[in-house]
Amino acid sequence: MESALTARDRVGVQDFVLLENFTSEAAFIENLRRRFRENLIYTYIGPVLVSVNPYRDLQIYSRQHMERYRGVSFYEVPPHLFAVADTVYRALRTERRDQAVMISGESGAGKTEATKRLLQFYAETCPAPERGGAVRDRLLQSNPVLEAFGNAKTLRNDNSSRFGKYMDVQFDFKGAPVGGHILSYLLEKSRVVHQNHGERNFHIFYQLLEGGEEEMLRRLGLERNPQSYLYLVKGQCAKVSSINDKNDWKVVRKALTVIDFTEDEVEDLLSIVASVLHLGNIHFAADEESNAQVTTENQLKYLTRLLGVEGSTLREALTHRKIIAKGEELLSPLNLEQAAYARDALAKAVYSRTFTWLVEKINRSLASKDADSPSWRSTTVLGLLDIYGFEVFQHNSFEQFCINYCNEKLQQLFIELTLKSEQEEYEAEGIAWEPVQYFNNKIICDLVEEKFKGIISILDEECLRPGEATDLTFLEKLEDTIKHHPHLLTHKLADQRTRKSLGRGEFRLLHYAGEVTYSVTGFLDKNNDLLFRNLKETMCSSENPIMSQCFDRSELSDKKRPETVATQFKMSLLQLVEILKSKEPAYVRCIKPNDAKQPGRFDEVLIRHQVKYLGLMENLRVRRAGFAYRRKYEVFLQRYKSLCPETWPSWAGRPQDGVAVLVRHLGYKPEEYKMGRTKIFIRFPKTLFATEDALEVRRQSLATKIQAAWRGYHWRQKFLRVKQSAICIQSWWRGTLGRRKAAKRKWAAQTIRRFIRGFILRHAPRCPENAFFLDHVRTSFLLNLRRQLPRNVLDTSWPTPPPALREASELLRELCMKNMVWKYCRGISPEWKQQLQQKAVASEIFKGKKDNYPQSVPRLFISTRLGTDEISPKVLQALGSEPIQYAVPVVKYDRKGYKPRSRQLLLTPNAVVIVEDAKVKQRIDYANLTGISVSSLSDSLFVLHVQREDNKQKGDVVLQSDHVIETLTKVALSADRVNNININQGSITFAGGPGRDGTIDFTPGSELLITKAKNGHLAVVAPRLNSR
Repeated sequence: MESALTARDRVGVQDFVLLENFTSEAAFIENLRRRFRENLIYTYIGPVLVSVNPYRDLQIYSRQHMERYRGVSFYEVPPHLFAVADTVYRALRTERRDQAVMISGESGAGKTEATKRLLQFYAETCPAPERGGAVRDRLLQSNPVLEAFGNAKTLRNDNSSRFGKYMDVQFDFKGAPVGGHILSYLLEKSRVVHQNHGERNFHIFYQLLEGGEEEMLRRLGLERNPQSYLYLVKGQCAKVSSINDKNDWKVVRKALTVIDFTEDEVEDLLSIVASVLHLGNIHFAADEESNAQVTTENQLKYLTRLLGVEGSTLREALTHRKIIAKGEELLSPLNLEQAAYARDALAKAVYSRTFTWLVEKINRSLASKDADSPSWRSTTVLGLLDIYGFEVFQHNSFEQFCINYCNEKLQQLFIELTLKSEQEEYEAEGIAWEPVQYFNNKIICDLVEEKFKGIISILDEECLRPGEATDLTFLEKLEDTIKHHPHLLTHKLADQRTRKSLGRGEFRLLHYAGEVTYSVTGFLDKNNDLLFRNLKETMCSSENPIMSQCFDRSELSDKKRPETVATQFKMSLLQLVEILKSKEPAYVRCIKPNDAKQPGRFDEVLIRHQVKYLGLMENLRVRRAGFAYRRKYEVFLQRYKSLCPETWPSWAGRPQDGVAVLVRHLGYKPEEYKMGRTKIFIRFPKTLFATEDALEVRRQSLATKIQAAWRGYHWRQKFLRVKQSAICIQSWWRGTLGRRKAAKRKWAAQTIRRFIRGFILRHAPRCPENAFFLDHVRTSFLLNLRRQLPRNVLDTSWPTPPPALREASELLRELCMKNMVWKYCRGISPEWKQQLQQKAVASEIFKGKKDNYPQSVPRLFISTRLGTDEISPKVLQALGSEPIQYAVPVVKYDRKGYKPRSRQLLLTPNAVVIVEDAKVKQRIDYANLTGISVSSLSDSLFVLHVQREDNKQKGDVVLQSDHVIETLTKVALSADRVNNININQGSITFAGGPGRDGTIDFTPGSELLITKAKNGHLAVVAPRLNSR
């Protein structure tokens, strides 16, 4: 705890005892606010734990958190509910004394959640019993059942406990839970028949309607809608978004199975729950004599079946009252108001007695069932008290009176036990006890419970006396009997100014937590809690097994008037106080930070009110009356010994002497501390704060020295380890290198011997002696071949193979060439493929036959030599749908005078077309093209031969093209006349017209010349470019 003092300016102090201004309520609340802002919801007042509800899950209840607080000293870790739980458990184990944890606070402060977390801690951390974890499971599963039947949604809390609960958990000598027992106090049974606006009835009703199976609801005569039941609609809050009744129902059904409920018992229990709902829907109407009559027959039928009673008997009991006068039984009819009272009284009695039976049933389940189980003498008990906190509402009635009386008794016990604990500690340590000034609320407890003169006695007397007793007559008797008491005020007893805030039917008590005004309306009825005799008789005849246990027939023969509610509560409360006095107490005070149940919101006014009625300032004053801080000598010396040179680094003598030397060195004044037998007591927090601040400064210098020493040691050790490792690695590596070098030399010598032996026998047949050499030669050739493979199909280089690999070399060369060709072919585009095909055809036709062919090889053939704008549209129109595959400008020589004329040669899929400007001069269908003639010289003339029988043709056509190789190749491919091209030497004869032939004579010369010779032939002189 002391380690957190350095951050006290930000997060406050972990123990309110260490507040400098401990008498200031503002300082107290400001410390709470600081811690709440940092999500630190737990703070101590000495051994008392103050808990603020965060209204969200802070993830501080995991298994890891449990282990952190398990077996650790109370003040060694930050405040936590688990720290209290572990301290109590260890005291129970080591001291073998019964313990009790008292949890208090107003509705919504987190009491029920704290109880569940405590049970969870013990279930998770305690040793498992030898015979399994059944008891542990029942302890945990009893909570959902009790919450379903005893908790409800109120304005302040969605899961408010409407009863007080004290649970004893029995542990064996090994510390394992082996049994348990539950006591319940003052169930708010009036909630069964009435709820304030915004509140609900007990959870079980809504869980049954929402989660019950259809078949079950049909058997019970229920429907899903809660609005159908009068007892569930008075608060106008049947559905709540934060409550999942369907899921809660599943949890309750599972829990009932765990705590040994049979299916028949569950059915009987739910029949009673359903009967209460049906009772609320019983309606009455007045007859001619103003007597009440039941009008809802259907509901009456369900009630008779569910409760196992006679219908006529129940009808009569609800509308008549049995009176015994002078030994005679008389039936007195009830009016509408009395009948409604009887109905509601029956509903409350049925539910409250069922709840009592349920608690007893759970107790039977928790009790140890083994014959050889340890007796109570060899076990210890840990009690958990989850009791309602002090209540101050706008309208306070009989229930608030009882609850606040309970809190007065517990506050009285709390102060007594706290003072007693303090006094015992002082006496044990040999320190003089100084009387503590505090408010003793015994005067208020006596005002309520004193015999004959207390409020409860007066209320009982008024309930029992003959005559017309009312709530107002009770108030008058109260005023007459205790009118001079300083803590009681009524309208009659108050002064003129106070009367304005007090009604005539109200009285005010000045409690330890403040003033509370109570309305006496309903005090007598609630205290009497009468159930008409004939209703009891009807219930005693019930065939429902649970009802027959709740309503014992012995009640009918018992002439003694039953004790009133207030007296029963007072007696049970006195028993509870005795139980708590017999145990070592631990306290958890729960506070809710706001009424809106919002996380992070801190309502100072509301919290100040709770701090007051929880008596926290009173508790702090008692704790701080003497000394604010106390620790055992060993703990104190161990923490602060570094502040004194004589005690640092260790003290050889007694811890007490070491502490004495230490405080003298620190300069403590005599009035600031006392030395006990085993502990040092420090009076003022500022003394501890100064010591803690000095320790923080000292720690910095110590940390520096320790770091320097540690670094030196650490690096020295690391250097030695590295040095040793380096030597070891070097030694190993040298050996490895030597072995590798020797092995390598040996291998090299063997390899050289084998190589030389193989070289000598290289021409001999393969044998073991020359196999290595031959393999080496082959491998060398293949590796060399891999480096010197041809790059392309034109590359004819190839390494010279050894004699043994000649055949293989040729095969590899062939495969390589095929592979390169295949790769080349796969890599060319369709356009380039077409180009190559045309070049191949040209090569086939002209290679070695025509002089100007070599000049055409490097020139690419193109698809046309004329643009679309160079061909007349009329020509295109004349061709129609025939596409032009190739177009080239040519020169045509007349057949008679050989006069040259410019023309265009067009190739279509079907014909060769010769065009003059915008006119088609001649069309030669491919079918009529018989051949093509060309000379072997470098001229560019060629002749298209046509069929002589074709009358449409004038004769063969003599043409000249600058691209003769390309043109003839295109014509040959289009007309499929590759084999019909004739390459002539000397002359070409062609048909010049009908019955007339022409001749073209070709002679070699120095330059190209085309003229008409004297003999009438066309003479062509062309240079020879190469010799064939």
